Amino acid sequence: MTRKARLLILFAAVLILGSAGTGAVLHAAHRSGLRDEQQADGPVVRAGTVSLRPAHGPLLVVRNLAWGPHRDELATVPAGHPQGPRTASDVKCLRFHAASGTGICLQAVHGALRDTYRAVVLDARLRTLHRFPAAGIPTRARVSPSGRMVAWTVFVSGDSYAGTDFSTRTAIVDTRTWAIDDNLETFRVIKGGRSYRAADINIWGVTFADDHRFYATLATGGRTYLVRGDVAARTLTTLHGNVECPSLSPDGTRLAYKKRVPGASPDAPWRLYVLDLRTMRETPTAEHRNIDDQALWSDNTTLTYALPGDYGSDLWTVPADGTGTVRRLMTSAVAPAYLG
Repeated sequence: MTRKARLLILFAAVLILGSAGTGAVLHAAHRSGLRDEQQADGPVVRAGTVSLRPAHGPLLVVRNLAWGPHRDELATVPAGHPQGPRTASDVKCLRFHAASGTGICLQAVHGALRDTYRAVVLDARLRTLHRFPAAGIPTRARVSPSGRMVAWTVFVSGDSYAGTDFSTRTAIVDTRTWAIDDNLETFRVIKGGRSYRAADINIWGVTFADDHRFYATLATGGRTYLVRGDVAARTLTTLHGNVECPSLSPDGTRLAYKKRVPGASPDAPWRLYVLDLRTMRETPTAEHRNIDDQALWSDNTTLTYALPGDYGSDLWTVPADGTGTVRRLMTSAVAPAYLG
């Protein structure tokens, strides 16, 4: 074989190997891109535009927990097709809620020595309107139906409601004036028709009736109470015992909440109940598992809430009237809000 022929063969081999290597790299990149969008047997998640004012029908917005580059980002799906592909923003939240074009996003700020936390008020395009420092680990967030008022709760100490060794801090902000009540424990408590004071008071889990009235949980003396709050009067009035993390129905007639039940494990003490505000009659739902969440009403008949899942949390639903059965709504998601 001549020297020229050997060189031609060597050159052809280099071309073939180079093409194969390039193809392998492109194939790997393509597969990596697929993994970025979809976990194994999980939801498809793609980057896109997220708005808190739906233009094409009702949406469900969640904190996406599917593994990949969009984990912890706010993502939307059509409310009627929650198992469909998710559109992810680049906004990350630990807790979130939204109504009427206003969002409240509780975030971690990672530092060299320790993490700090903040509450960020968002507009309909997820742009930051205002930031407030948060005193601890985020746990609850709500927006009033009009979008004007926002509230959040953090753990100042501890990280669970199951025991007694924890302390919370709850704040309410008026987004028109940016006035803040940064600790609802300073409100006057009316218990049994009389003013009540105690050093161990904790407040958490606000749910708004309107821009002036809200409901929340008050804990004192080892017991919890449903309280009705008045923003202008700065009062909290006890209404009912053994209520935690209330959530008001859209028609304003009922509250869903978690209730401690006799005989349950101290680490898993809660079941999901609904309280009729006119009669104060309690109805247990068909969900018999431990619920450590502030349930959300998807409409006037159905509750949505989080339970532990393979990637952190899944969302489930159950009828609010005590009938029916539970149903998994979405995998790898938490902190839902229904829009539109």
